[in-house]
Amino acid sequence: MADAIEVRGFMDLSALFAARGWTNPRRFEIEGSLTGLQLLTSLGLTRDQVESLIVNRRAMSVEEAIVQSGDRVAIVPPGAPGPHRVLLGLYDPSAPKKT
Repeated sequence: MADAIEVRGFMDLSALFAARGWTNPRRFEIEGSLTGLQLLTSLGLTRDQVESLIVNRRAMSVEEAIVQSGDRVAIVPPGAPGPHRVLLGLYDPSAPKKT
């Protein structure tokens, strides 16, 4: 039996959802679990359209994400403005600087 996840697109992806006639958020039926890449494929999105996934309020890369039934997923495209990056958890100002 399939269960649902809730998927929400932000910025340009919100417009893409609307163009496809999807609600935002959109309920999406899955069986078991999906990797982040499998989710994008299922939604007809390419990796370059997505910077990050936020699964149950935790920001993570597409490659590390595992989505299971009942999860709430936000899809964030590249280009989120600076302050929003901090609020969404895409940038941690306390993290050590890369040299």
